[in-house]
Amino acid sequence: MTTTDADTNGSTAAAAACHGPGPTSAPLDDPGAVTDNAAQTPAHGTHGYAKQKDAHIKRLRRIEGQIRGLQRMLEEDVYCIDILTQVSASTKGLQSFGLQLLEEHLRHCVAAAVIESSAPGAVKGPEAIDAKVQEATKAIERMLRT
Repeated sequence: MTTTDADTNGSTAAAAACHGPGPTSAPLDDPGAVTDNAAQTPAHGTHGYAKQKDAHIKRLRRIEGQIRGLQRMLEEDVYCIDILTQVSASTKGLQSFGLQLLEEHLRHCVAAAVIESSAPGAVKGPEAIDAKVQEATKAIERMLRT
């Protein structure tokens, strides 16, 4: 799970709604910094991307190959426009991957928060849904900034 200081408050609560208690972290000096809390991911619960994990890994390896291709193009002094075309393809590949991951998050984690909060005797209620929507909104904002 990646998170920024700006969304730590909402995403920790939202992660708990889908996967149980999430990691906590100290505030970062740089609000735009990204941290990787993968080592602290809860052992229980599944992520929305679990069913497509192998396909996602394959896709990311393909993008990784495109990035390595960019390095080779620079080393081989390839024409600037050709390199920029490859940069665009790599960027689009990452954006497409991010959108698919976001869709899976909405279908799995946000839907789970809605179902859990609407169950009889639910303790979390609308706050869990709001936290998940806020978390997804912040992820969309980050994607749009790139």
